[in-house]
Amino acid sequence: RGMAAAALLLLLLVAGPGPRRAGAGRERRDALREELLLSPLPTGDVAATFQFRTRWDADLQQGAVSHYRLFPKALGRLVAALGVRELHLALTQGFWRTRFWGQPPLQAPAGAELWVWFQPTVTDVDKAWKELSNILSGIFCASLNFIDSTNTVTPTASFKPLGLANGTDHHLLRYAVLPREVVCTENLTPWKKLLPCGSKAGLAVLLKAERLFHSSYHSQAVHIRPVCRDASCLAVSWELRQTLTVVFDVFSSGQGKKDWSLFKMFSRTLTDACPLASQSKVYVDISPKNKEKELLEVTPPPTSVHEAVVQGDKKTYAVYDLLSPSLFNTSRSLNVQLKWKRPQDSSEMPIPVLHAQRYVGGYGLQTGEICTLIYNTHPYRAFPVILLETVPWYLRLYVHTLTIITKGKENKPSYIHYQPAQDRRRPHLLEMLIQLPANSVTKITIQFERALLKWTEYPPDPNHGFYVGSSVLSALVPSVIAMKDVDMEQSPLFTSLFPSSDGSSYFVRLYTEPLLVNLPTPDFSMPYNVICLTCTVVAVCYGSFYNLLTRTFHVEEPSRGGLAKRLANVIRKFRGVPPL
Repeated sequence: RGMAAAALLLLLLVAGPGPRRAGAGRERRDALREELLLSPLPTGDVAATFQFRTRWDADLQQGAVSHYRLFPKALGRLVAALGVRELHLALTQGFWRTRFWGQPPLQAPAGAELWVWFQPTVTDVDKAWKELSNILSGIFCASLNFIDSTNTVTPTASFKPLGLANGTDHHLLRYAVLPREVVCTENLTPWKKLLPCGSKAGLAVLLKAERLFHSSYHSQAVHIRPVCRDASCLAVSWELRQTLTVVFDVFSSGQGKKDWSLFKMFSRTLTDACPLASQSKVYVDISPKNKEKELLEVTPPPTSVHEAVVQGDKKTYAVYDLLSPSLFNTSRSLNVQLKWKRPQDSSEMPIPVLHAQRYVGGYGLQTGEICTLIYNTHPYRAFPVILLETVPWYLRLYVHTLTIITKGKENKPSYIHYQPAQDRRRPHLLEMLIQLPANSVTKITIQFERALLKWTEYPPDPNHGFYVGSSVLSALVPSVIAMKDVDMEQSPLFTSLFPSSDGSSYFVRLYTEPLLVNLPTPDFSMPYNVICLTCTVVAVCYGSFYNLLTRTFHVEEPSRGGLAKRLANVIRKFRGVPPL
């Protein structure tokens, strides 16, 4: 019996690992890539962009997936249950200053932004949209449950699918913005929990909330889309990108210097890569700002140097591969340091080809005007831009006052789509395709009238004002430098999120500032005064009157005296003296 048991154990040890390795080969259909891009900005600040890409060779729409390894189960089941084709969620605190910081890798508006493409099999898109926003609100601890019909629109041209799409029926698209949403640590914590390694290993160890929110700009996003599995595109894979962009400025950091390092920015250094990641790299933008020698030097020496044309500009990156054995030979941690060789002149700041600004004009609390300025600084190329405006219903737009002026002349849009608002039901939606001449400024103005809300519709701080979401600019910007086909595996990941259609242009999506508009506000202190006065009148007048009506009066008869008095009167009677 002992020999039989030993033989059976030997057989299991020999035959067991074979099927497990085969099964592991079949199940390992997902991969994780993580990267950190450090970009010195022209103003002396530094932008740090984290990106974690999880790619899974599975069909989530069939609902046959039961085992999740790297892809978050909460998001996978959400995509399968609600028929989501693409999902893009961004939570942003601050505003990206394109005029001074340049084109961002991935920009988002202030507050919360959510836009989703649904599958054609979804019958009730509005119901799925409402359920999706409520579930995401619970996952990310955000106020996405406040998304309803009053702030949801269906764009027709601005937001096209970024992944595979059989059709572009815009009725399957929903877009909403909550410009008043405040982003804090309760939103960052669930975002980090979706990472395969959490915040315990890899680049995610730098995500220290105390440092991330001590900055002038912070944006975290989640992008889910279907992509081609290979070059033949016969099968579909699902891609999850978790991005986080933060800008550290000289004044908020308290340094007073323009020299930076990982420890100064995040109070931590890198010790290893995520064990589940197939690629883990740190990119540092060391591109020269002019034709002279480089202004920036990095230490320690990078593993390699990579050159690519990104957003119409030639970039040079110093690459640190965390999976390289030679990187951690000299020291146990990696602390990338950025030092300026000479002070940077403010006149050397490059001006982006496309940027915009937005403000509210007019006077008084009855009428106003929304003004948008779009700048095309390209010296000789004109290009079209799609402008998306979403205005709340309580700002009643006068479409006949819409004017577009470029170089002193009227600029008629080649395409315009306007959906009027309905009070307390849906907002205004205005989309226009405008041609921007070379080296020009286009001014777009439209007048509005402020509505008077019901007293129950005002927020707790009505005098603070009401927020209007950012305008969205989408354009194919012509490139000054010819763009060649580059190796996407070597370039930063954000270059493949908006791939270039050809070598002469690149896609850009920009957001303007959110607006803060004051509405006619009643004096909310009057109810308090009325309540105090009413209570006083009730207590004094009605109380006295009620007291008089309900009080009972009794007449007291004079008492005859006590026993001593009666005895004294008897004695006085015998004596012939008048009684008392």
